[in-house]
Amino acid sequence: MCELLAMSANTPTDLCFSFTGLARRGGAAGPHKDGWGVAFYEGRGVRVFHDPQPSADSRIAEIVQTQPIKSRAAICHIRQANVGCVGLENTHPFIRELWGRYWTFAHNGQLHGFKARPGVYRPVGDTDSEHIFCDLLNRIQAEYTPEVADDDLLRTVVAASAEYARQGVFNLLFSNGRWVFTFCSTRMVAITRRAPFGPARLKDADVTVDFEAVTTPRDVVSVIATEALTSDERWDAYQPGEWRLWQDGEVVASGRESIPRWSHPDPERL
Repeated sequence: MCELLAMSANTPTDLCFSFTGLARRGGAAGPHKDGWGVAFYEGRGVRVFHDPQPSADSRIAEIVQTQPIKSRAAICHIRQANVGCVGLENTHPFIRELWGRYWTFAHNGQLHGFKARPGVYRPVGDTDSEHIFCDLLNRIQAEYTPEVADDDLLRTVVAASAEYARQGVFNLLFSNGRWVFTFCSTRMVAITRRAPFGPARLKDADVTVDFEAVTTPRDVVSVIATEALTSDERWDAYQPGEWRLWQDGEVVASGRESIPRWSHPDPERL
């Protein structure tokens, strides 16, 4: 299927180290060769890169790996196609504007035959993932006004995520730049790095970084991924049905929803 990567931080931080590890899984150390994308929030703006080529061979991916684009919220995806052709229109993360903000969405899994409910938002490509994104935004747009409280919006996003996860495999990254919402159907891990910082080594590339040399004692940086990206750190595994809302590098809300067993198959098949 696909792999996900997100970052939430309390200070603008680059994703070069983590993205380098993930990019190797896009056609070199892993089978996810059907395109990739990444979105970096910068204030209310968002800098987005997409490429239908394998990330391991992409010259655009080289730029992301070597240029320190700093962000407090970022979402990344590498694709192994199962629904929809291989093409730029089907690469995640998908992005739409709602209430004067850019919203981004990346999904790992499959909901067979899913179609978005009618509304303002329509898919451009032919993936079930983009249909789910449009369905979620249509639901939010129909239920609320721009003044909606975060707690009310969160209840709707959690309820919708659980509903989708009861229809198939649904691992989610969803952000409006202020926060990053994550939902686990099968596999997801996270790590929060804070002082005292130390070194870390990637699992899929011969790259090591000393975080103490590139951070301050006040920095808090959390990384969420499908699988651990480093070999010498302890990553925290989500449980099926678990969701977490991240803001400024910290979990500000969390919970766990009941989802059926069939929606989390043998991990080796993902």
